[in-house]
Amino acid sequence: MNKEKELNHPDYNSPIALKEFLEENGMAMQKKFGQNFLVNADARKRIIDSLDVKEGTNVWEVGPGLGSMTDEILGRGSNLTAFEIDHGFARLLREFFKDYSDKNQFELVEGDVLKTWKAHYDKILANGGGAPERFFGNLPYNVAATIIADTINEGIRFEKIVVTIQKEVAQRMTAKAGTENYSSFSVLCQWAYDIKNIVDLAGGNFWPVPNVASRAVLMCRKEDFPRCENPKLFMKMIRQLFSSRRKTVRNNLLALAGGVEKTDAVLNAVGIKPSVRAEDLSIDELLRLSDSLNSAI
Repeated sequence: MNKEKELNHPDYNSPIALKEFLEENGMAMQKKFGQNFLVNADARKRIIDSLDVKEGTNVWEVGPGLGSMTDEILGRGSNLTAFEIDHGFARLLREFFKDYSDKNQFELVEGDVLKTWKAHYDKILANGGGAPERFFGNLPYNVAATIIADTINEGIRFEKIVVTIQKEVAQRMTAKAGTENYSSFSVLCQWAYDIKNIVDLAGGNFWPVPNVASRAVLMCRKEDFPRCENPKLFMKMIRQLFSSRRKTVRNNLLALAGGVEKTDAVLNAVGIKPSVRAEDLSIDELLRLSDSLNSAI
């Protein structure tokens, strides 16, 4: 029986080579998945350096595509779990990284990461495995915002997150109180992580070329994580407060607090004026408001 021809990695720096590789394998980029390959090798190295991985580091990668970043991370000795929604890419990834799979360094979880990550996380813990220390990905807007929020909501904070996302999403993550981009997502991210920019990437760094600018950001887990009495209530409260930005804090808090009298008492206890809007409150003020609300309901 003839041995199958080994499948070589494509040239990750050449759009032409990537296009030809996909065509040879009967595949094409799928716009619905927000697929874009970072074809700038220097940018890839800079981004992965920021992830700070070494031998034995447990890494989750979302949307590996054809594995340009995966290859680099595994080459540094990490244990990597990749989440890939595209069945064609998943098939190729299994072939590319079979040697790492055989050594239990590489695992592929196929499907929509938003639907699979929690069950996989629970399985790891149930089997006594090591929890992921790093989270990595080149993510479309909806996936980036949702999975970061979901993991924080579940009480999971990675030591480090490095994501390449639309620049406007990155600006929301770091927005300060009183600015247009400040939102419940800003509060959630800055509550759990210290965030800094790594590099801005114009569309020409990717193939296919996207019509938006991107930014790679580093999120480091806060060691002095600001506590509150009821984290679930805090997260529910900030979603409610920012759901109608034109409304005052008082009006947005009425349903949660249980009426006008309780709402006024909650606000008064922490010295917050009923007429302010959520976008004008700092994270510290929101945490104190959450504790006041928790005591009142």
